[in-house]
Amino acid sequence: MVFKLINATEARVGTNIIVEGMPCVVKSMDISKTGKHGHSKVRFEAVGLISGSKKVFVVPGHERLEVPLVEKKKGQILSVGEGSVSLMDLESFETLDVPISEELKGEIGENDNVEYWDIEGQNIVKRKV
Repeated sequence: MVFKLINATEARVGTNIIVEGMPCVVKSMDISKTGKHGHSKVRFEAVGLISGSKKVFVVPGHERLEVPLVEKKKGQILSVGEGSVSLMDLESFETLDVPISEELKGEIGENDNVEYWDIEGQNIVKRKV
């Protein structure tokens, strides 16, 4: 569920946007000038928040972009599996199965506190606290 829409020219580096249904963070952007009969264009390079895949696209400057709701929460690891962890939210005490990135697999063990992000209903472990 998207709560905010912004114009393409209002986005900045570090802004979260939705590209082709996937939440991404803007890594770089270039704004071209308006032409004699045209509109300005904005070229974005974005990286997926969950998948890490890179997207490059160009849109008109007046194009409306969706901004996803990102909630940062804290949890405690209950068990570590292959590619995912079972964690307990420290506020609501509910148990979740959350995917984990490759670089965090060696760092995280049982009973560690982590920060995980809830991005439009999808969860991902971001860092050890």
